[in-house]
Amino acid sequence: MFNQPKGLYALALANTGERFGYYTMLAVFALFLQANFGWSEGVTGTVYSTFLMMVYFLPIIGGAIADRIGFNKCVTIGIVVMFLGYLCLSIPAGAGVAAVGIMAVALLLISVGTSLFKGNLQVMVGNLYDSPEMQPKRDSAFSLFYMAINIGALFAPTAAISVMNYAQNNFGVSVADSYHYAFGVACISLIVSIMIYYFSRSTYASVADRRSAAKASGNAPAEELSPKETKDRLVALFLVFAVVIFFWMAFHQNGMTLTYFARDYTAQHSAGIESMMFDVTNLVAVIFIIYALFAAFQSTTAKGRLVASAIIVVACAFLAYKSVNISAEGIEIAAPIFQQFNPCFVVALTPVSMAIFGWLASRGKEPSAPRKIGLGMLVAGIGFVIMMVASYGLVYGGDDAQRVSPNWLVSTYLVLTFAELLLSPMGISFVSKVAPPKYKGLMMGCWFGATAIGNQLVMIPAWLWGHIPLYAVWGVLVTLCVLSFLFIFAVMKKLEKVC
Repeated sequence: MFNQPKGLYALALANTGERFGYYTMLAVFALFLQANFGWSEGVTGTVYSTFLMMVYFLPIIGGAIADRIGFNKCVTIGIVVMFLGYLCLSIPAGAGVAAVGIMAVALLLISVGTSLFKGNLQVMVGNLYDSPEMQPKRDSAFSLFYMAINIGALFAPTAAISVMNYAQNNFGVSVADSYHYAFGVACISLIVSIMIYYFSRSTYASVADRRSAAKASGNAPAEELSPKETKDRLVALFLVFAVVIFFWMAFHQNGMTLTYFARDYTAQHSAGIESMMFDVTNLVAVIFIIYALFAAFQSTTAKGRLVASAIIVVACAFLAYKSVNISAEGIEIAAPIFQQFNPCFVVALTPVSMAIFGWLASRGKEPSAPRKIGLGMLVAGIGFVIMMVASYGLVYGGDDAQRVSPNWLVSTYLVLTFAELLLSPMGISFVSKVAPPKYKGLMMGCWFGATAIGNQLVMIPAWLWGHIPLYAVWGVLVTLCVLSFLFIFAVMKKLEKVC
């Protein structure tokens, strides 16, 4: 985490604000569609997955535009367009045709804005590490950048639920209308994001467009690879893109079938120590302990170790206080709250994964980015094996007696987070490293394009929901993950050739 350029932290924080708003909206979006419009799981899944597809497909166009007009202009325009989208979505227009139309316009604006913002911001991060002396820090930089995204996502479900409850209790609005207040949170988060982005411009000015990035890295902006080298790199990239399609199809069930499972098959009440994990402040305390432990061991000064130790003591005292004041009646569990566990685990485990890979790298044994991606697919399959076990014997439309422990879902999110840390930041790093210079923006867009296809396929398990046994829904995802794992290791030589 040390000796990174200041521009990394500025861009990461700007992305944190935007992602907080996005995941606040996404945490309750599927439930909103059913509560407000009365749509079935299949129709809801189609709308949800189509929106995700657009969010990740349009960056192909956004990347191509940025290659022409510059990354900074695209990011700025993107934030403004996204703001207008969330503003439309926060309008309580009812459930008629007009409401569907306003929602469609809102989703289109959010998708277009994201296409100009997200991918190009990540290209700028990659450009910070184009110089020879910075190249070794590229993977760790994207891990830190990815962690920052998830800091925003960590608080999103709690924010959505809290705002909705506040609106219902204080403004007398219905449950369906209260969703719009949650969507309004995204507008505020984007204002924060744009302020961070512009007040820190000096830290990333050298990589704000292609020419300045090329100058900063000491490279000419002209083509510097032979046609064969360019072809080999493009082939490797598209092989990786083919694999990540199925990862995102599986992973983004968090807002779809995994949320259905949380709503319909998971216990809605928790008591005792178990209930503490549903309070985001307790999760933050655990994260502080993890980071402070690393600081205590890595600090080179007595003062640094003392501060880290003090943080550990305070965080442990906070958790102890919360544990002895647990309500005897327990707490109610809202389905969207489970979406806080994935970003929590990402933030908590990022330094652990960086330490492990750093230790392996120091011994010359760190797996290549393609190998990490392949292993990520296998781990994702294991995550849905857990869901198969949890779902065995459950039937659609059953009563509350068949609800299972929330620990099944939490365990699944933990395993899927291991998979995500192996695949997503490493995939972004791989693209920024391997993409031919003149196609950097476009190839980062294609990474999102592959994600888009996977997100469109998210609707398949939603349509299977209710038509095949519940364990078989997860079995489809297990099969696709394992086949992807086998495929990427079959083409590993081609991938590692260009690394």
